[in-house]
Amino acid sequence: MPMTAPAPVSQLDIAADLLTLLRDSTTEPRPDSQLEALTLAVAADLPVLLWGEPGIGKTAALTQLATALDLPLTTVIASVHEPSDFSGLPVVGDDPATQGVPMAPPDWAVRLVRAGRGLLFLDELSTAPPAVQAALLRLVLERRIGALRLPPGVRIVAAANPRSSAADGWELSPPLANRFVHLQWTHDHEVVVRGLGGTWPRATLPRLDPQKLPEAVEFARRAVCGLLAARPTLVHRLPTSETRRGGPWPSPRSWDMTLSLVAFATAAGSARDVLSLLVRGTVGDGPGLELLASLDRLDLPDPEDVLADPAGAVLPERGDLRQAVLDGVVAAVRARPDRSRWDSAWAVLVRALETGAPDLVVVPATTLASLRQQDWDVPATIERLAGTVALSRRADRAAVASKGR
Repeated sequence: MPMTAPAPVSQLDIAADLLTLLRDSTTEPRPDSQLEALTLAVAADLPVLLWGEPGIGKTAALTQLATALDLPLTTVIASVHEPSDFSGLPVVGDDPATQGVPMAPPDWAVRLVRAGRGLLFLDELSTAPPAVQAALLRLVLERRIGALRLPPGVRIVAAANPRSSAADGWELSPPLANRFVHLQWTHDHEVVVRGLGGTWPRATLPRLDPQKLPEAVEFARRAVCGLLAARPTLVHRLPTSETRRGGPWPSPRSWDMTLSLVAFATAAGSARDVLSLLVRGTVGDGPGLELLASLDRLDLPDPEDVLADPAGAVLPERGDLRQAVLDGVVAAVRARPDRSRWDSAWAVLVRALETGAPDLVVVPATTLASLRQQDWDVPATIERLAGTVALSRRADRAAVASKGR
């Protein structure tokens, strides 16, 4: 029998093989603050909004996140939908007068409910008109679409371009903006270069320490409640400009989200830069930075513990935190003056002098010296501080003299 010649290979089949090779990539564990912040917020079941210029990789990051977390991805372009697509379409039944008119959900919502889990990606949020944004409020807050309620296994992430770079962009309405954790999505050129070479960072959910959960909740509540008790004007502060209203700002709702994020970050042992992205992306830069500062103070050692064991005291390395500890020690002696406590405070200052910047002890040493009572002998340790204080004073006088010239 004559041999049959093989069928010619279609050029489109060859093109498909080439596309498969181009799309073939792998992942690797790589520190990435913004990716960790995203996964932490997703783990906390909080809606996230990624802000970034077009082409920055927001959609690709969500696709990779869904794959890494083994969640089916459902993408909805908010700007091409009508308000009824999110509130539900009315369906007339057999007897509307007695049974009412049910609101039928869209097909993508039905698929999510059937799956019981998934990642709902609301893309192009800043190009959705105000009426659509209003319809999205119930979806984002109550997780309801028509008569359906999204199951707990569904997470919501949105993406938007700044109004300056969005096609027919709108500012986000304050009610909708206040329901999201806002993350600024930027590119790292090293990540892009390595990713184009076939290796992207791996998105993984944070590892929560079961032993730290009660402690993390207590710490988060103490931090947020302590700040708001001292700064009541931060509880609710609606920005005055339209642009800032479309971003993160403080309200009881956003503070509640912040409390959850602090607890999750604490239980996961996340770095401070990750927590900074999340906190500032929830209540705004100003209130967020105030909370971060108060968190630093919560981590400081108790002044009484430092006075009880000056030799074993662990002083923070950061200058501002070390200064706060030294000031706290001096304040504790002033509140309850005692010869032994006064001597212990000097020992703490000497330890600070030996292990950190000398100028940090100048003000606490001067204040502590003023607390001396007549029957208290001057401890020998003061001699080790005298040179530093005198040098600092000479430098201050020289600076004043140079300004007067």
